[in-house]
Amino acid sequence: MVEAPWFRVCGARDFDGFDAVYASLIENGFDVNRWEHGCGTGAGILCFSTVDDALLEILREAGDGAQARILAVPAADARMQAGEGWQLLHAGASDVLAWSSAADVAQRIQASFARWAAVDALLEDPSVRATLVGTSAAWRATLRSIVEVARFTDATVLLIGESGTGKELIARLIHALDGRAHKAELVLLDCSTIVPELSGSEFFGHERGAFTGAVAARDGAFASAHGGSLFLDEVGELPLRLQAQLLRVVQEHMYKRVGGNAWHRAEFRLVSATNRDLLQGIEQGEFRSDLYHRIASWVFRIPPLRERRDDILPLARHFLRAQCPGTASCEFDLPVRDFLINRAYPGNVRDLRQLVTRIASRHVGPGPITLGDIPDAERPRDLPAFGRWHETEFAQGVRQALSCGAKLKEISHAATETAIRLALQDENGNLQLAARRLGVTDRALQMRRAARQKGNGEAQEVK
Repeated sequence: MVEAPWFRVCGARDFDGFDAVYASLIENGFDVNRWEHGCGTGAGILCFSTVDDALLEILREAGDGAQARILAVPAADARMQAGEGWQLLHAGASDVLAWSSAADVAQRIQASFARWAAVDALLEDPSVRATLVGTSAAWRATLRSIVEVARFTDATVLLIGESGTGKELIARLIHALDGRAHKAELVLLDCSTIVPELSGSEFFGHERGAFTGAVAARDGAFASAHGGSLFLDEVGELPLRLQAQLLRVVQEHMYKRVGGNAWHRAEFRLVSATNRDLLQGIEQGEFRSDLYHRIASWVFRIPPLRERRDDILPLARHFLRAQCPGTASCEFDLPVRDFLINRAYPGNVRDLRQLVTRIASRHVGPGPITLGDIPDAERPRDLPAFGRWHETEFAQGVRQALSCGAKLKEISHAATETAIRLALQDENGNLQLAARRLGVTDRALQMRRAARQKGNGEAQEVK
């Protein structure tokens, strides 16, 4: 069950307008919890009259790394400066509403949360969670956007990402969530494997006798995808001649078979994917700009695994369960978990899956997977420089924080909270094991978490 969003007025000079919004929400049956100070956890509505550091800090705390849905609502008389709306979004707001009337604002709030609830419900569907594993901020934000476009539009989609990031799985998700009634199948076509001489037949089909060896008429990808979806993988590999032919079909949904004169209609949703920079390809004359704008109504960049390291262990456990379905209790011991987290994955999620498969094939007997199960070729040649971890990526993160204006107190707080979150995540929420990794007592870790939760929800709830 989704918790009711919190509602807080922060620093507003005139509360009347926001009181009217709150009253309108309650009158229309929208469950919302009002807070005089502080705010709850998760989704919320933050009302304000001035954008300042205090407001942005509230958004950062409540937004939980952009995981929580928060609506920022300026007062009717607020005069926001250029760029302040972007500051609010960057700090964690999901949207910044424009004021019209209290009733209209309340209606917009309800509509926004209804849409978000529908999207998040789809994300929590077991079929989605079982195939597209991960809860990192980068991954969840990407999936949220894709799910919304898949279910609530019929637009063409372009997926851009490195090899092994899961573009085909996402294409299957888009097709599965497509809201068309009685839709047909998803047809997959890898553009990098098409033989140039037969490319026309692959896409358009051919008539009998159209060329040597065409002993019978054949449907192409467009006909097969009629009523369903067509996934063009590695669309950046298409030669220019075929791009021009494809453009007409994408625009008009009409085509002719090779060797034929009759026009055929094909209604399908087009999803394309590439690991190339198509905009650069346009500049270099390798990809048609008109085709790009036809296939890219929505463009999604799929994050590589190095940008979603929080998902490495959940993904590894998912692949391990697939390899050892009869041993649900099989787990990686701590040194193996550290190895998996710190290893580079040039092949992204596919690379991780293959690694776990090799490790699982070596493991025998009961008990967790240990370092000896890691194949020799995978073992690090250079041992980590223990005690020098702060000289590498950590130092880069601190430098980035300083460049964004963060102060020592903020950086220290963020480092502590991140360490606790990662330790708990690595230990599947086991407080005792996480405390051991952090070098603190169970009691100390428990008290720190309780203090943080109290700080987020200390204020008295007003219904």
